[in-house]
Amino acid sequence: MYKCLLKKGLTFLFLFFFFTNTAIAHEVTLKDIIVTTSKKSLLLYFTIEGCFTKKMQEAIFNGIPVTFTFIIKLNKKRTFFPDKKISDFKIYHTIKYNQLKDVFEVKRTERPEEVLTLKDFSQAKHLMAEVKTEVAPLFKLKKGGKYQLSLKAELNKVRLPLYLHYIFFFVSLWNFETDWYNVIFTY
Repeated sequence: MYKCLLKKGLTFLFLFFFFTNTAIAHEVTLKDIIVTTSKKSLLLYFTIEGCFTKKMQEAIFNGIPVTFTFIIKLNKKRTFFPDKKISDFKIYHTIKYNQLKDVFEVKRTERPEEVLTLKDFSQAKHLMAEVKTEVAPLFKLKKGGKYQLSLKAELNKVRLPLYLHYIFFFVSLWNFETDWYNVIFTY
């Protein structure tokens, strides 16, 4: 009898954790990745999808700032030697809701002089999820050379004051990190 109860209890726990984890997990992906050039630079455009959960949006409306980190690496592919690093940097997008003014402030490190103040949350989310940046100057690339551009997005862990992170343990459910996305191209 005890073995039967133990077996049922373990089955219940397994199903509980399995369905809880699948319900919590959501797919965050990078989309519409475009690599192109201007007269002087290699340019990169992409968007991140599935990054705003309902709990995260509630926290933003409560004044907690949220920061996305975009990691970008450009390497020259080489056959008999390790790949050569051309460029390696991070971009940060931060959103914060100002409750007194009823506006969202969006800061993006690729445009440091620009702090956007918006009333519309969907427009602020769009700006947070869209990246347009210079990767490297063209003089660093060789015509006919093979290159690999790698990119990834992460949500910075939210730091709450004092010991509030023990009370608001659900914030860890926001954490996401995409897989590495690689684009191989010949210049």
